[in-house]
Amino acid sequence: MKQLTSNDYNVFKTDKGWAIKGQDNSRVSEYTNTQAQAYGRAHEIISNRGGGELSLHSTRGPIRDKNTIPKGNDPRSTKG
Repeated sequence: MKQLTSNDYNVFKTDKGWAIKGQDNSRVSEYTNTQAQAYGRAHEIISNRGGGELSLHSTRGPIRDKNTIPKGNDPRSTKG
């Protein structure tokens, strides 16, 4: 049986910019220039993968906000 991976993601500051990293991933998925861009992109990724948790870290490291992201609407699953 295939083990399911977590849809939880973290957004945090690095020397390369704001990083988006899956909770179970060993590498960063993507870098952006701003925290807002990273938050928006992580939200999109989580929504497309069926929902999960998004942890937004402050520039100093601790989690400053955590949100549950619902499953997104897949236009391919709609009738019409």
